[in-house]
Amino acid sequence: MKAELTAIIKKDGDWWLGWVEEIPGANAQEKTKEELMVSLKEAAKDILELRREEAKIQAISDYEEVPLVI
Repeated sequence: MKAELTAIIKKDGDWWLGWVEEIPGANAQEKTKEELMVSLKEAAKDILELRREEAKIQAISDYEEVPLVI
């Protein structure tokens, strides 16, 4: 899955802070901008995977997975 998301980032003292605009809870804090971007990507992937699993559990059975392109 490829998607383009928006990272909001800023330097705060010695730290870089950031969050993914479209995914509540996907945030990170790192010492460098490069490390922050890696952490934000991982946070976004982890949260999306968790939400996928939760959706499947809620559907219980007899559901269909259909790609949705926006």
